[in-house]
Amino acid sequence: MNAFTAIIKQTDGKKITIIIEKADGNYSAYCSEVPGCIATGATEEETYKTMMDALKFHMEGMELENMPIELPQISVRQAELR
Repeated sequence: MNAFTAIIKQTDGKKITIIIEKADGNYSAYCSEVPGCIATGATEEETYKTMMDALKFHMEGMELENMPIELPQISVRQAELR
């Protein structure tokens, strides 16, 4: 079992939220549930794929260090600006 599979098992399959922001000339991504894990890319799709790789790498590192994988509960809502 790899770390990415382990996180799904340890968190009962809970999903995490990846925020992708457009910057000047590229995109950047982060996940508030996994502090310090970030990624960039030329397109939104590339950034998403890079972020997934970064999350996998991050979780593997946590597993190697015997660190618990505990995700905080975060909810996201969209608001209409008037």
